[in-house]
Amino acid sequence: MPKNFILVEEAMNEIKCPSCNKVFKADEAGFADIVKQVRDETFAQALSEKEKLWDAVKKTAVLDAQTQLKDKMQASLTEKDALISQLNAVIAKTVSEKELAVEKATAHIKEQVGALKVELETTKTDKERGERVLKEQHAYELSLKDKAIDLYKDMKLQQTTKLVGESLEQHCEIEFNKIRSAAFPSAQFGKDNDAKSGSKGDYIYRELNDDGVEIISIMFEMKNQEEQSAFKKKNDDFLDKLHKDRTEKNCEYAVLVSLLEPQNDFYNAGIADVSFRYPKMYVVRPQCFIPMITLLRNAALNTVQHKAELALFRNQNIDIANFENSMNKFKEDFSYNYSLASRKFNTAIEEINTTIKHLEKVRDALQSSDKNLRIANEKAEKLTIKRLTKGNPTMTEMFAQLPKKDAQDEEDETA
Repeated sequence: MPKNFILVEEAMNEIKCPSCNKVFKADEAGFADIVKQVRDETFAQALSEKEKLWDAVKKTAVLDAQTQLKDKMQASLTEKDALISQLNAVIAKTVSEKELAVEKATAHIKEQVGALKVELETTKTDKERGERVLKEQHAYELSLKDKAIDLYKDMKLQQTTKLVGESLEQHCEIEFNKIRSAAFPSAQFGKDNDAKSGSKGDYIYRELNDDGVEIISIMFEMKNQEEQSAFKKKNDDFLDKLHKDRTEKNCEYAVLVSLLEPQNDFYNAGIADVSFRYPKMYVVRPQCFIPMITLLRNAALNTVQHKAELALFRNQNIDIANFENSMNKFKEDFSYNYSLASRKFNTAIEEINTTIKHLEKVRDALQSSDKNLRIANEKAEKLTIKRLTKGNPTMTEMFAQLPKKDAQDEEDETA
């Protein structure tokens, strides 16, 4: 109860004011109202103090909580910073490795792109060069064909059927002799005059090196035909004979120089490879006669060392073969003489064995005869008068009638 009020409990419920010391009375209702007022004020004052205390406690708790939260947040931030630093390091490393890998891949790709560009440029250049070479070659072949056509036309003018083939041969020989001393100084080129086998080609080209090893050899056949001829021959008609002539004369290559089948594109290409029919055989137009020799000769020069080694190896093999043949001949002769002597020796042995068997039979016969003679002798020795007359009364009586002396003598003789 507040000290400003003094509660005087009397029968009439008198109340004295502490300020003015005035006493007044209150009934129960008034008194209850005053008590309620005093109680409410006291409660409000206590509540205010509690609120102040609670505010202080709450403020302290809040400050403590804020401090703890701040510490936790600081620790969390520190941990996060460390984690972020680690993540940044990992990210930086990953980015660096990725950038390095990308750089390497990019460098490799750039290198490939550069190589492809160079290859493309080279291919483009080679293609352009190839196209230019093909065009030049085509133009050259066209010019050769034009020349061949002009030559062919010129050759046909005022020619007889008999002179056509000879004219082509003369043309080829003249063309070769024009460059013989410069291009083929050590080559032999001339007509094939050897007909011992019943057939011969037209020309043979043969070239040897300084060691006598053959570099190349070519059998040539030249064929032409009058346009007005009723029977048109074909190149295939002469390939078999050319192959036989090449084989007979031991030539490596065979070339048919021909103006036959003038409309055939296969032969009009200049050089036609017919090795699918016969090995190392070609059909050429006259304008390719010299180029054909040059091509084959240049190819052969690249293999001349191999040919020399092959020739040496072949000669060595010939020496070895000769030695083996001599050895085999000696073995055969020795085997023959040994077989002959062995047969005679066996025959002599057989005859000796036959003679031995015959002598053994004679020996057995003699031994048997000797045994029989011995038995006969034994039987003769055992023969006496008594045995002869035993069981024979007549002979016993006759011997009994003899004088005793004669009988004794006879018995002694018998014994």
